[in-house]
Amino acid sequence: MSVVSGVLVAGLALPVAGGIGLTAKDTAEGFDDIPGDFKTPPLTQATQIFDAKGGLIAKVYERDRTVIPADQMSPFMRHAQVDIEDARFYEHGAVDLKGIARAVGKNAESGTASQGASTLTQQYVKNVNVEKAGDDKDAVQEAQRKTLGRKIQELKIAVKLEEELSKDQILTNYLNITYYGNGAYGVEAASQRYFSKSNKDLTVAEAATLAGLVQNPSQYDPKLHPSAAQKRRDTVIDKMLENKHITADQAKEAKAAPLGLNYKDPQNGCITARTMGFFCDYVRHVIKQDPAFGKSSEDRKGFWDRGGLNIYTTLDPDKQLAAQNAVTSNVKVTDSVSAAATMVEPGTGKILAMAQTRPYGLDTTKNQTVVNLNVDAAMGGGNGFQPGSTFKPIVAAAALEAGLPPNQEYQAPNSMPYPNMKTCEGTWRNDAKPKTVVPNESASEKGPYQLKMAMALSVNTYFVQMEQEIGLCAVKQMANKLGITAKASGKPLEEVPAMALGVEEMSPLTMANVYATFAAQGNHCDPLAINRITTVDGKDVPVPAAHCEKAFSDDTARAMNTVLNGVTENKGTAASLSLDDNRQIAGKTGTSDHKKAAWFSGYTPQLATSVWLGGPAGGVEMRNITINGRYHTEVFGADGPGPIWQDAMNDALRGTPRRSLPMADIPDPVTKPAPGSTSTGTGTGAPATTPTDQQP
Repeated sequence: MSVVSGVLVAGLALPVAGGIGLTAKDTAEGFDDIPGDFKTPPLTQATQIFDAKGGLIAKVYERDRTVIPADQMSPFMRHAQVDIEDARFYEHGAVDLKGIARAVGKNAESGTASQGASTLTQQYVKNVNVEKAGDDKDAVQEAQRKTLGRKIQELKIAVKLEEELSKDQILTNYLNITYYGNGAYGVEAASQRYFSKSNKDLTVAEAATLAGLVQNPSQYDPKLHPSAAQKRRDTVIDKMLENKHITADQAKEAKAAPLGLNYKDPQNGCITARTMGFFCDYVRHVIKQDPAFGKSSEDRKGFWDRGGLNIYTTLDPDKQLAAQNAVTSNVKVTDSVSAAATMVEPGTGKILAMAQTRPYGLDTTKNQTVVNLNVDAAMGGGNGFQPGSTFKPIVAAAALEAGLPPNQEYQAPNSMPYPNMKTCEGTWRNDAKPKTVVPNESASEKGPYQLKMAMALSVNTYFVQMEQEIGLCAVKQMANKLGITAKASGKPLEEVPAMALGVEEMSPLTMANVYATFAAQGNHCDPLAINRITTVDGKDVPVPAAHCEKAFSDDTARAMNTVLNGVTENKGTAASLSLDDNRQIAGKTGTSDHKKAAWFSGYTPQLATSVWLGGPAGGVEMRNITINGRYHTEVFGADGPGPIWQDAMNDALRGTPRRSLPMADIPDPVTKPAPGSTSTGTGTGAPATTPTDQQP
C-alpha cells in the first residue's frame, strides 16, 4: 500500500513539476527538511481590553479569531465543512488513495493539475504552516509553495497527526484555523461576522454558507457576490443531503431560505475605542515594551500578536468621561490649539483617565490624530511640551529634602544673570556675553520672598536662587525620584539653571504622576495601566506589580501641600480655580516660552490631574488667540488649562468624600513697621504684585 501510495502521489504532482522546475534533487532535499514531529502553534486570537469596571474598551487582533471547543460548534457546521471538502474524511487515513486515483485520472484527461486530492488533514497542515509564518511574507510564500518536496512534507506531518489526534480533534482544529473571508478566521469569528451570532446557533443554511466560503472566500463573498454565494451554499446543502447529514425536508427548507446576512463590520483596534482610543494605544505600548511580557522586543510583539487575552485596565470610565468632557467642552476640535489631560490615583500610580481634544484616528481632515499627547514619545506620544512653572515644586521639594526650611527667604530681584551652579559632574557656568538673564514677569515683582509666597506668585528669580544654593544635581535627583528620568523625547535631562523654570519638555502623564506623589505624602508609584490579564481560557498572565518608593519625607510632603495649597488661595496664580464643594486642593500653574504651552497640575488626596493646552506640534503662540469662541490677549495656566482642570475634577470627584491634605504650619513673615509707626502685623514680606505663572 505504501508503494502504491507513493507512486500515486508522485503521479499527481509530477505533471506540474516540470512547469515549476522541480528536480529529483529538490525532492530529496525536501525529505531531509521534514521535521520529525509537528506541534500546532498557539493560534492568533482577538484580545479584549476592559476598563476598571469591566466595560469593553476595544477588541484588537492581528487575526480576528475566537477559538472554541467542539461542543460550542454547530453540528451542521461540522458536517457541512466535511461534506463539501472531504466527504470521506472519517473513512480514510491522512492520505485518501481513492481521491488521489480519481485526481490522477481527471488530471490525465485534462492535461492539467486542476483536480486536487488533499485531505482535510493535509489542508489543516498547510494552514498551520501559514499560521506559523505569521507576518513574514517570505515564510508565508514558502508555506504555500507548490513543490513535490512541500507536498511530501505535508503528507508526512498529516500521517503523524492522524496517529496522535482523533478525527474529531483534527476537524475542530481545522474549523478554528481556517479563513472565511472579510478578516474572519475560524468558524466563531465567521459566524459573528456574517450572521452576528455564535456558531452553535447557526441554521443549516447559515452553516452551509460558511462552509462554502473556504474554497474561495473572495469569489463566494455573500456580501459582494450574493448570487454566487447562494449557489455555492446550495451545493453544500446538496452534499449534506447526499451524505445523509440532513433530511430532504431540511434541505428543501434551507435552499428556500434567503442568505439572511446580519453582517457586522470588523471592529479591530484602538480606533474603535472612541474616547478611550489613546489609552488603548498606551496599553499596547506597555505590553510591547515591558520586559514582564517577554525578554526581547520580538518576544513581546509575539505575545501581543498572538492575542487571546483579556486585559483588565485601571481606566475609570466615569473619570475618563469627566476628563473627556472637560477637554472637548473648553477647546474645539477645530481650534488651532488642543488640550490633553491625565488623571492618576495617588499612592497607586493607577492611570484613571487619559483624554485629549482631538479624536483618535487617521483622518486628518477631521482633525484626528494617533499621536497621544498625554505620553512620552516611546509610548506613542510626541516630544512633550515645556511644563513651565509647574516644574518649580520639584525644585522646592529638593530644597526641603536638602535641609532648607519651608520659610526659606531670598532677595529674588526683578531680574538677575543666571549664577554659576554645581552639577552632578562639575559646574554650569554662565559664560555668555552678555550673560544670560532671568527676569520675573512683572516689573513690580521683586523680593525679598519666602517660599510660600514665591510659589503662590511664581517668582522666577526666587527659584533660580534656591536652585543655586542646593545645586542642579539635587534638582535632577529629585526629578528622577519623581519619575522624570528623561525628557518626553527620550533625550537625557540637561542640568541647566532654566530647568527650574520648566524648559525641558514633559508629558501630562509624567506631570500628573509627579503631583500624585505630592498628594501621596511623598510616595511615588510608577504609572500603572494594567490590573490583570487572563487568557481566553481563564489562566492568569503575570503582570507588572505596582512599584512604589518614598521620594521624600513626610515633613517635606506636608510643607509642599501647604505651599501648593497657597497657589490656589488668596493672591496665588490659581486662586480662581476652587472646586464646587470647596474641598481642599493644591497645585501649580505654568506657562512656557512665548506662550506656546500652558499647564495646570493639581490634586486632592484622592486624585491628581495634569492639563496641558497648546499647539499639538508646539508651534502656536497663544497670544491674541480665540479658543472655544473666547478671545484671549494671552493665555496663562489659570485661564487656559485651569478651567479644564476645574471642570474635570468637579465631575470626577462629585459625590466622593471630602478629605483634607496633611499640612505644615508655615507662618507668614512679620511685616516690618513703617518708619514712625508703632503698629505691627503679619504680611507677605513682599510688595503687592499681580500673580504670574510664566517662566521667561
